Amino acid sequence: MARNKENKFPLLEKVEITDVGSEGKAIAKVNDLVIFVTGAVPGDVVDVKITLRKKNYREGVAQKFYKYSAVREKPFCEHFGICGGCKWQNLPYEQQLFYKQKEVVAQLQRIGKVEIPQVSPILPSAATTYYRNKLEYTFTTTRWLLDEEKNATEINPNGLGFHIPRMFDRVLNINHCYLQPSPSNEIRLAIKEFVDEAGYEYFNHRKQTGFLRNMMVRTSQTGEVMLLIAFFREDVEKREALLNFLKEKFPQITALLYVINSKGNDTIYDLDVKTFHGRDFIFEEMEGLRFKVGAKSFYQTNSQQAYELYKVARDFAQLTGNEIVYDLYTGTGTIANFVAKNAKKVIGVDYIEEAIIDARENSTFNNVNNTVFFAGDMKDVITTQFIENNGVPDVVILDPPRAGVLDKVLDTLVKASPDRIVYVSCNPATQARDLNLLDAYYKVMKVQPVDMFPHTHHVENVVLLKKR
Repeated sequence: MARNKENKFPLLEKVEITDVGSEGKAIAKVNDLVIFVTGAVPGDVVDVKITLRKKNYREGVAQKFYKYSAVREKPFCEHFGICGGCKWQNLPYEQQLFYKQKEVVAQLQRIGKVEIPQVSPILPSAATTYYRNKLEYTFTTTRWLLDEEKNATEINPNGLGFHIPRMFDRVLNINHCYLQPSPSNEIRLAIKEFVDEAGYEYFNHRKQTGFLRNMMVRTSQTGEVMLLIAFFREDVEKREALLNFLKEKFPQITALLYVINSKGNDTIYDLDVKTFHGRDFIFEEMEGLRFKVGAKSFYQTNSQQAYELYKVARDFAQLTGNEIVYDLYTGTGTIANFVAKNAKKVIGVDYIEEAIIDARENSTFNNVNNTVFFAGDMKDVITTQFIENNGVPDVVILDPPRAGVLDKVLDTLVKASPDRIVYVSCNPATQARDLNLLDAYYKVMKVQPVDMFPHTHHVENVVLLKKR
């Protein structure tokens, strides 16, 4: 193997990929130095263009291939390798599951440093394409140009699709996405055709100008559809023309919504979402329960697999009907309502007020009378006084965002001393960190990985902890 020393970021030649590490990056070793490689799978032999130098490792991109791995699979999407999603299409699904399980074990051992039982085999997703119930697309005046377009004399710079990784102002125009079922693709393509013909302005991220900013499509297993269009500024005539077109062309849209977002970021949680047609929510169903999902609500993006995830959480909770359960980071109350029939009382907490409103209504829709929900910052809500007022929990279910649980919240829970904690995580690394903090008081009894996101490195993990 030769090394080109003329460049600060050299080309490493004929490097064999041997493993997969954190964040789904392929791994090679050159002279005992770890190289994280994008675009390769174990068994490939490639040239690696180094893009980042650190003291203990390098990062690079696979370029010339000398040998293709025997397990390599041909990607099914035309956007693979450019789009930031579905980066594991070149790995067979069985291999994806293998490396996800391996990563969960590695994080618990390396970061958690806690004693763990035999980790249960990862639960695969029944659907590996068209499994998402929510996608967000971005309008841009500076779309990503494909290689064959770069020398063209006339180029339409407008695009509607996904951001290129690490490029806030570059968006890949999407022809077909395999993540969300119909009519997601049809709606996006119809919008683009309409606004292009009408000459609507797309959004320019650097100049913060334009008219069309973002769109979000939600679908549900009940067949309902939500479409939210985010406009950068108000233009009643243009806005109503587009929304009326969508109302007529797609009568299956149950909730047709819009928001005016003139801020410097894309978040809508602090904005007033308006209903143009239909309801301001859609229904999702799970085990006979109906869940109201609004534009700002969190709901697991793989509905079918969410049911499997929640069954694991309910099983781990070991409820007999006599327990007080705290469901923290409850979102729209899906887990809270899902386990309520097996509990004496369930208290749900989330920081998004609109989600808590949905959670309360979800209990009402489903005639669940033993839940109560609170909105607020977790560290401010979960206090000793709150526990005195609402009852000492027998079981706590945690389903935090990727950042994990704040130390202050963990400290309060330790003082409350529930018998069992069921920790549902979308980030095994922060979960492992939190388990380390709890280890003096709680022992890990069960570990169950669940694959919610096929063709990505992301994995959910459920851990049962029991008071020592």
